[in-house]
Amino acid sequence: MRYWIIGLVVVVLLVGGTSLAYQQGWVQRPGPKYLTLAVSRGRVETMVNSTGTVKPVRTVSVGAFTSGPISTVNVDFTDYVEADDSKPLALIDTRLLQAAVDRDRAYLKTQEAELERVEAILKQSENDLARVNLVVAKNPEYVSGTEMDERFFKVKTLKAQRALANASIDQAKATLTNSTAQLGYARITAPEAGFIIERKVDRGQTVAATFQTPELFTIAPEMDKRMHVYAAVDEADIGMVHAAQDKKKKAKFTVDAYPNDLFEGEVKQIRSNSTTTQNVVTYPVIIEVTFPPLPKGVKVRYEDLKLKPGMTANISFPVDVKEDVLRVPSIALRFQPTAAQVRPEDKHYIEAITAPVETGTRRSAGEKAAASKSRTKRVVWVQQDNDKLLRAIPVTLGLTETQFAEIVEGELTEGQKLVIGTEAAK
Repeated sequence: MRYWIIGLVVVVLLVGGTSLAYQQGWVQRPGPKYLTLAVSRGRVETMVNSTGTVKPVRTVSVGAFTSGPISTVNVDFTDYVEADDSKPLALIDTRLLQAAVDRDRAYLKTQEAELERVEAILKQSENDLARVNLVVAKNPEYVSGTEMDERFFKVKTLKAQRALANASIDQAKATLTNSTAQLGYARITAPEAGFIIERKVDRGQTVAATFQTPELFTIAPEMDKRMHVYAAVDEADIGMVHAAQDKKKKAKFTVDAYPNDLFEGEVKQIRSNSTTTQNVVTYPVIIEVTFPPLPKGVKVRYEDLKLKPGMTANISFPVDVKEDVLRVPSIALRFQPTAAQVRPEDKHYIEAITAPVETGTRRSAGEKAAASKSRTKRVVWVQQDNDKLLRAIPVTLGLTETQFAEIVEGELTEGQKLVIGTEAAK
C-alpha cells in the first residue's frame, strides 16, 4: 500500500513538472524571425525598359534596269563603296546591248543620207520650177498648164518627203539614245556611298528586268556617322517615353555583342503605327545614335563598327530622376504579413488588401483614374522594439524604380528597419 501511494505521488509530480515546463516553453517560445532592410537616402530614377533592333538610318536598294547575264561582280559583303560611276559594282554582258547601239547608229546614218537625197532632188525641182516661171513670164503660151502643175506639186511633194526624212532622223536619234542608255545601265553603280550589307547576285547569274526590277545590292549609307534603334514600347509605357522625349533625356542601351559598353541615343520619333501581338499593343520608338566624326582622310572599316544591323538592343528610357531623397527598398512594399502577425489596430490594412473584388461590375473611367492615383498610397511594416507584432506605417510614394521607391510622406527615418519577409523555419 505504501509503495502504491509513493508511485502515485511520483506520477503526479512528473505530470505536473512536464505541464509546467511545457507552459513555460510556450510562453518563452520565440515568434517568427523577420528579415529587414533599412530606409536610406540616395538616387531614385524612373525608367521604361524595352528591347529593340539596330538598323541603318537608310538603306538604298540597287537594282538592274537592263536584262542580261552578269559578267563581273566587283564588290562583296561589308565593302565600302563610293558614289562613283567609274567604279561599277557589277557589269552585265554588253554584247547584245552593243549590237543594238550599232544597229541604231547605222539606221540614223541611213535616215540622214535619205534626207540629203530628198534635199538634192528638191533643190533640182525648185530650180526647174524657177526656170519655167521665167519662161511663162515672157510668154504664157510656151508652157502648158499641166506641165506647170506637175512642176509645182513635185516641189511640194519633195518638201513633204524632206519633213518626213527629218522626222525619221528624230526617231532614229531617240532609238539610238534608248539603246545607248540601255548599254549604260549595264554598269551597276552605287548611287550613294556606304557599306554593302546585302549582295544578291553572282557572276554568271542572269538578270531579267522585263516585269520587275531585280534587286542586286543593298547599301547602307552613313553607318559610320549614325544608326537607328527600333524599339517596341508597350502602350502602358508610351506616355512616360513621351515625357522622356520632352525632357530631351537620352535613351541608354546595351547589345549582347558588347555587354560592357553602354550606348546612348536621342529619342527621335514615337510613331503611331501600333502593332498588336497576342493582345499586347506596342508602338515603335526610333532612337538615333550618332558617332563622333573621324579625322580627315580616315575611312572606317566595317569591322570597326560596333553597332551592326540586326543586333538586339536592351533599352532603358530615363523618365525622371531625383538625388538624395528618402527611399525604401521596393521589396518592402510587396511584403504582406498575416493578420496574426500585426497589431489589432493595424489589421484593417490587411483586410483592405485581402477584401474580395466584386464580380460582374465594371468600374467607370473616373474610378479607374482614382484607383490609379491611389497606388501611391502604400503601407510598410516595422517591428516595434521587442514586440512580436508588426506595426503599419502608411507612406506616400514618389518616383519608383526596380530597387527603390521615393518616400514623399510617411513617418520614416533614415536607417529605420523595414520588414521584407520572414526566415524559413529550420
